[in-house]
Amino acid sequence: MPHDLPVVLDRRSFLKVGAAVGGGLALFVALPPALRTARAAEASTPAFAPNAFIHIDRQGVVTFVMPMVEMGQGTYTSLPMLLAEELEVGLDQVRLEHAPADDALYFNNLLVVQRTGLSSSIRSAWTQLRQAGAVGRTLLITAAAKRWDVDPATCRARLGVVSDASATRSLAYGELVDDASALPVPAPDGVQLKDPKDFVLIGTPAKRLDTPDKVRGKANYGIDVRLPGMGIAAIAISPVFGGKPKAVDEAAARAIKGVRQVVRIENAVAVVADHLGAAKKGLEAAAIEWDDGPNAAVSSADIVRQLEEASQRPGAVARHEGDVDKGFAAAAQRIDATYQMPFLAHATMEPMNCTAHVTKDGCDVWVGTQAMHEMHAAAAELTGLPKEAVTIHNHLLGGGFGRRLEVDGPVLAIKVAQQVEGPVKVVWSREEDIQHDMYRPYYYDRLSAGLDSSGRPVAWTHRVCGSSVSARYVPAFFQNGVDVDAVEGSAEPPYALPNIHVDYVRVEPPGVPTAFWRGVGVTHSIFVVESFIDELAAAAKQDPVAYRKALLGHNPRALGVLTLAAEKAGWGKPLPAGRGRGVSLLVGFGSYLAQVAEVEVSDGSVRVHRIVCAVDCGMVVNPDTVAQQIEGGTIFGLTAALHGAITIKDGRVEQSNFDSYPPMRIDEVPVVETHLVKSTEAPGGIGEPPTAVVAPAVTNAIFAATGKRIRTLPIDTNLTRSG
Repeated sequence: MPHDLPVVLDRRSFLKVGAAVGGGLALFVALPPALRTARAAEASTPAFAPNAFIHIDRQGVVTFVMPMVEMGQGTYTSLPMLLAEELEVGLDQVRLEHAPADDALYFNNLLVVQRTGLSSSIRSAWTQLRQAGAVGRTLLITAAAKRWDVDPATCRARLGVVSDASATRSLAYGELVDDASALPVPAPDGVQLKDPKDFVLIGTPAKRLDTPDKVRGKANYGIDVRLPGMGIAAIAISPVFGGKPKAVDEAAARAIKGVRQVVRIENAVAVVADHLGAAKKGLEAAAIEWDDGPNAAVSSADIVRQLEEASQRPGAVARHEGDVDKGFAAAAQRIDATYQMPFLAHATMEPMNCTAHVTKDGCDVWVGTQAMHEMHAAAAELTGLPKEAVTIHNHLLGGGFGRRLEVDGPVLAIKVAQQVEGPVKVVWSREEDIQHDMYRPYYYDRLSAGLDSSGRPVAWTHRVCGSSVSARYVPAFFQNGVDVDAVEGSAEPPYALPNIHVDYVRVEPPGVPTAFWRGVGVTHSIFVVESFIDELAAAAKQDPVAYRKALLGHNPRALGVLTLAAEKAGWGKPLPAGRGRGVSLLVGFGSYLAQVAEVEVSDGSVRVHRIVCAVDCGMVVNPDTVAQQIEGGTIFGLTAALHGAITIKDGRVEQSNFDSYPPMRIDEVPVVETHLVKSTEAPGGIGEPPTAVVAPAVTNAIFAATGKRIRTLPIDTNLTRSG
């Protein structure tokens, strides 16, 4: 999804405080009045509903009900750091719980509903959680001061203890919570937040709170759910998009020991058994015959041809500034290029799975999801139950990458559960997971630029052709024929381009479902824009870094990361024969990234030796998490750039497992260096950007090493075709 979403919240949101059941201090980060009323009306909740809930018990334990999910990006450490910094407690005093499904309480103020994605967790919580902590600290200090009959300004809090000025008296938070609950609540903008120079947690490396349980095997993912009497189902979905089961040998399936039931739904067959092994054997014995439906002849070649034809016609205008025709007329030279990016699968390490129990009175769903809003609504709609009768038990995610923003997998599980007595866990095989993903769209882009006699661009046109995920998932961001996500990074490149025209042609591939993929729209646009700007530098016979710098005088943060990355990578220093360096730049999600890749090309194969990344993501909460996200995102994006492609033949996905859709192997992984720019700007997102910035750095390095320009990904199947 695009990151330029309108923020509908007043950031001067305030807090409520009350006594929790069983004793203790409960803090609520509240909604502004207008949105509180609207949300309450929608959700049938009290008008004064909180957004996040923090409970401090009489033992001083802080329970933080997490509005975001943890899928490896570190939110279960970084968000508690925001709270703990201002509340003046240690991270070891904070206990975490998954939030239940409730938009009114736990919505993401950038994404409007309860959803985790778009590198928004820190950005949305930066002010709210610090204010929550500061209000809590103020109330606890005031409670202690009242007991001692002193001025609260003379007291201080540290590590969950309030001390007086002489440090001879102290009270732990647990001793103060009842008194604090009775105090009037200060408005959040009426409490003093710390000066950043006084931070003791924010900006420092912190060990992740979720790591110990993961290392010990104690962490629970959706796939780990175990319930009394639970059946386990294997599922087969029509191999052709839009197909349905035609014949099923149910007797043969039920003859397998441990098989309980065979369930048919619109596009799939599930076999429920005592254990997964029996379910898989039963599914194989069922010998399903399929009606392939209307998409049985669809192929990748058809889809590319459809896109190529669409690229010949004008699209909906995303940006138009200056006079492009006049610019081309005055240009000393013109450069034209087309770029293509393939369908991509998410291929999370935890395959799709969901456990559901449906009765006439209620529905329980155990799942790992990024989209509690969509999950809750889908379950209620499917079962016909009121939302109050539907409970979503969220879990840690074994990879999200946008795949778990979708609810197609859980919906299938609920449909199976509607025909089964008791709870049933539906587990997709790796083959089902890859062949029935919802894919990053195939994009076909057409660009032209005119350069003046000094090589500067005086005209720029960019036509983006591809599926619109926003039109389906976030209709508000498909306006006047333009998908804001599809053109993000294309409509607003960071460079000075006096005459620019960007348009978008929506082209939906027949039958192939598309969805957001880690890095969202910029995973395509940054590859295209940064590759093309490199082509312009080559046409102007100028150094790629110097050429970019000359176009970034108006953008100091972008210029800063570009300069730092080039310096740390040793840009301009000689390399052995067959090696080259390439550069790329990304501005998005409130962050600025530049990468330099060093590659070697030998006998038609590419080896990436080193990636240097400079990052300005504003104020850093946990530098270790930033480095981890840069490394992980870079490898995720590099895997796709080198190897990733989903292809269609006879209406079917040709790839099925990691042999045909390979991740990077450990011996392929380059050294990844991260260099952080110290900044006082508000935090930006960091989970998405590195995935998008790496591909053009590598392909530009390949050009530097070989003179071959790669305009179609993946690299390993297109290197020999490039010129």
